[in-house]
Amino acid sequence: MTLIAAAHVCVRFGATEVLHDISLTVSKGEIVTILGPNGSGKSTLLRALLGIVPVAEGRITRAPGLKIGYVPQKLTIDRTMPITVRRFLSLPARVSDAAAAGALARVGMAGHEADQMTALSGGQQQRVLLARALLGAPQLLMLDEPTQGLDQPGEAAFYRLIEEVRRDTGAAVLMISHDLHVVMAASDRVICLNGHICCEGTPRVVSNAPEYRALFGLGTQGALALYRHDHDHGHEGGPHHHDHDHDHQRGRHEHDHA
Repeated sequence: MTLIAAAHVCVRFGATEVLHDISLTVSKGEIVTILGPNGSGKSTLLRALLGIVPVAEGRITRAPGLKIGYVPQKLTIDRTMPITVRRFLSLPARVSDAAAAGALARVGMAGHEADQMTALSGGQQQRVLLARALLGAPQLLMLDEPTQGLDQPGEAAFYRLIEEVRRDTGAAVLMISHDLHVVMAASDRVICLNGHICCEGTPRVVSNAPEYRALFGLGTQGALALYRHDHDHGHEGGPHHHDHDHDHQRGRHEHDHA
């Protein structure tokens, strides 16, 4: 079942075409990662799919009644106006204490209701943003570079959390990233974007694609690191339908066992 689809979408800002002839689909339960350098139009594509940015050509369709949960890049909070985690979860729509507690538990933040948002680490803030997105029981989660600014263990932990959310809730995930070194092992597909779709496929296929290598290079700065979290590697709950190939740079990006 297709949840959201773009067909030959073009987006223009004035005379500048930012996105050209974009066609993609996200189906129920799958994880799709959009990968591209800064300025490639990733955030614009996400906003177009959300209906925030108008399309100049093409069409975007959503499944009837589709519930979308959105996680922005990062949270900007005015430090002169303190707000607790519990109050933040009731913005913009009030939620019950039980629902808030359940969402926080789901993302590993149980018992943090009284904490000030400004006192949380970057990784904790992202988990709270994810908790808020999950409150509406979304069928599709959209995440805009959610690990920007986190260190490598923090990134790996957040990606594992997304895998668990997909496994437990069945929600599809569409996530964008500019980080060429960390791509979720659970990604069913990676879409390489640079104003248009350069290539698309599994992380292994995309990392070997000529279009990817032309865009990102052949050296260590252009390698896709694949985090694997299957039972074989001591991690609980990862999906098992993926092959168990390993990144050739595993020495540089060892699995996070924290």
